[in-house]
Amino acid sequence: MPVKSRFKKWAVEVLVFVIVVAGIRAWQQRDMVSGIAPPLQGITLAGLPYELPAHPDKPVLVHFWATWCPICRTEQGAIQAIAHDHPQVITVAMQSGTAIEVTRFMREQGLSFPALNDRDGSISHAWGVNAVPASFIISPDGKIRFVEVGYTTGIGLRFRLWLAGL
Repeated sequence: MPVKSRFKKWAVEVLVFVIVVAGIRAWQQRDMVSGIAPPLQGITLAGLPYELPAHPDKPVLVHFWATWCPICRTEQGAIQAIAHDHPQVITVAMQSGTAIEVTRFMREQGLSFPALNDRDGSISHAWGVNAVPASFIISPDGKIRFVEVGYTTGIGLRFRLWLAGL
């Protein structure tokens, strides 16, 4: 097969792959909120009140996860590291059981990032989250700048946080 034909075939395959991936991402994000971040408040599993500021000083990572989600377990180390270095992180444990069960899971996994328990899914519903993990980056103007569904690297999240702060 000539080089030019192989290149065309390869280019078409790459294009089809990109279109399929973009279509899947669009479908996963179809209900997720955009624009101004919706209200987010509650009592963390540590017993502290939390309210997402309308205009945070620095970008905020709002991360939805679940104890039953294997991809979330893969990503939790990166979320833990970001929360350690960047205090503007709040996580939401989506439909993962009682506060005691989620707290036990976090303790067993060695996790200490702040978490709200969304036992009935009402917070997730308000944000349009149908699949986890899901991450929102909120900029200082209170707008959602980035939305990710599925596995995201720690470097990718840190880069988006940095961009949202510019």
